[in-house]
Amino acid sequence: MSDKARWGILATGNIAAQFASDLKHSHSGVLAAAASRDLAKAEAFCAHHGGEAEGTYDALLARDDINAIYIATPHDSHIEWAHKCLAA
Repeated sequence: MSDKARWGILATGNIAAQFASDLKHSHSGVLAAAASRDLAKAEAFCAHHGGEAEGTYDALLARDDINAIYIATPHDSHIEWAHKCLAA
């Protein structure tokens, strides 16, 4: 495995796209996967930004090759997903 942080992104909206675009310029991180509640949206996102698509947020958290998560869900769900990320 690379020394770079392997990022997963929860959700595929505009903020997630901005983060993924910026991550391409990082020397310390790489996009490993992105998840959406709609697999087709995750696949389209990953086709543009890289990484592997997941059709559920839980599937992304279950991966053992991800060591950092960017939570791009609506703000009112951040605490729920932050707790789930920590548990994973």
